[in-house]
Amino acid sequence: MHADAIRLSLFSFSLSGEAKRWLHSFKGNSLKSWDKVVEKFLKKYFPESKTAEGKAVISSFHQFPDESLSEALERFRGLLQKTPTHDFSEPRQLSIFIDGLRPQSKQLLDASAGGKIKTKTLDEAMDLIESMAASDIAILRDRAHIPTKKSLLELTSLDALLAQNKLLSKQLETLTETLSKLPTHLYSA
Repeated sequence: MHADAIRLSLFSFSLSGEAKRWLHSFKGNSLKSWDKVVEKFLKKYFPESKTAEGKAVISSFHQFPDESLSEALERFRGLLQKTPTHDFSEPRQLSIFIDGLRPQSKQLLDASAGGKIKTKTLDEAMDLIESMAASDIAILRDRAHIPTKKSLLELTSLDALLAQNKLLSKQLETLTETLSKLPTHLYSA
């Protein structure tokens, strides 16, 4: 069976509701090629106004202050998928992504690249970003693990305050105990 015919027959199963009715509205074999179906489908469900809006969102991509590299990459890919008619070449997509990263993320990528990441080939840059994003996910997973014992450096300000309070209580106890042992005639005057 020809690849176009397979795509055409399977495409119908990926649709539901309005989109499925739209596809079945074409008479006979008026949609003979996969390219024709894609063209008509995108024209119907991704009009130019929607494409322009999606392109603007993609072009203005910026990594959020509390967003890791892996989260930023995932969100950027989501933006690209949301507007499949964006027409940005892969090198342009990479450039938009890198330009939208926070300075710290760019510096890490540049350091890992042994220079500027933008001087690497598309494949080299993507491999490096993928690798760092994967490491990033592992670090986030480790951060989510809360150790049962805290080290001295992990004391929070609340822990320090509680420790200081306990020390003061202990000192007050010792002082009270010492005072109780003194003869009463010394301080009853």
